[in-house]
Amino acid sequence: MERGTLKRAFNTKTIITTLVLFLLPRLLYAQEAAGARVFNLDETMNILYAANDKERKEFHWDPFFREGSFTLGGHYGAFPTALSAGKSGFLMVDNRDIYTVSLPYQDRGELVFPEPFVNIIKEAFTRSIKEDSSHYRIAAIIVDPGHGGKDPGAVSTHTINGKPLNVNEKDIVLNTSKLLRDLLVRAYPDKRILMTRESDITCSLEERTVIANSVPIRKNEAIIYISIHANFSSNKNVKGFEVWHLKPDFRRDVLDQSLFPESPELRKIMNLLTEEAFIAESIKIAESILESLKTAMGAAIPSRGLKEEDWFVVRRSRMPAVLVELGFVSNKDDALLMTTDAHLRSMVEALYKGIAEFVGDFERSGGFIAGR
Repeated sequence: MERGTLKRAFNTKTIITTLVLFLLPRLLYAQEAAGARVFNLDETMNILYAANDKERKEFHWDPFFREGSFTLGGHYGAFPTALSAGKSGFLMVDNRDIYTVSLPYQDRGELVFPEPFVNIIKEAFTRSIKEDSSHYRIAAIIVDPGHGGKDPGAVSTHTINGKPLNVNEKDIVLNTSKLLRDLLVRAYPDKRILMTRESDITCSLEERTVIANSVPIRKNEAIIYISIHANFSSNKNVKGFEVWHLKPDFRRDVLDQSLFPESPELRKIMNLLTEEAFIAESIKIAESILESLKTAMGAAIPSRGLKEEDWFVVRRSRMPAVLVELGFVSNKDDALLMTTDAHLRSMVEALYKGIAEFVGDFERSGGFIAGR
């Protein structure tokens, strides 16, 4: 065979091979899609959640952006949706695992789910739940805006450019907590982000800790508690933020009373170990938030460092907990920064980054103290 003929034959073979490799998966997919069953939302929910009656179950769909998500317990599967059958795309589970799937699509105005999609997301959730038993994770973050309602917290009035600026702690911390909650919700769709109050209502210290301690979690899950406050001093020159954690030598009962009923001594030992873990983790959270605030705020609001005290909400919450004082409402500079949107958002982003750093370290390490 002549050289030119050989070259043309080779090119023809290459083209045919390329077309086969390119088209075969699509032909197989088309055949699969043509013969696959589809399920409506109710049927899909029953298939995904049938054996998980006690887990938190949610479905969200945004028809404008054509994005959907399923949540099972602490696990989250996000995916795009199509306008017609036969489209493929990506399913992301727990912001970590990616699967190629037959996309859900709209059929006569109703969202339907191809059987291959349902099988894959069910298998992914099942696998993630099995992995839970050997991996500690933060399941919930409690954001506690201090004071509220009849309790304004610290109050002060300053004159800014000839006009009075009335500053109430309860308003500052509620605004801060809502912004922080929104950042955490976007970052952690697989976690419960809860607030002790979401409006200007009176919420007692006891009610706040009851809310936090009542959040159900599994054996391999943990909760953290962030209480947000603003400070006050009779000396109007005092300024700065500070982060508080429980005194390391403070002792409390953090285990459920029903645990180890036959062995009070064992319960006492386990309570001590768990309490020491909570205190160590509280200090880590406090350090992480403080460093993040120092980096973000620079000299605008100085750091007053870590503090130790047995604040009620900190000592009564059965979990790692810290209390953040954003600044002094009694100081004009701090008050102005805490009531200015741009500066407040900088503080909120710093709080979020500090919390996120702790969460990442905690989950990568398997919970710091294995077998807790």
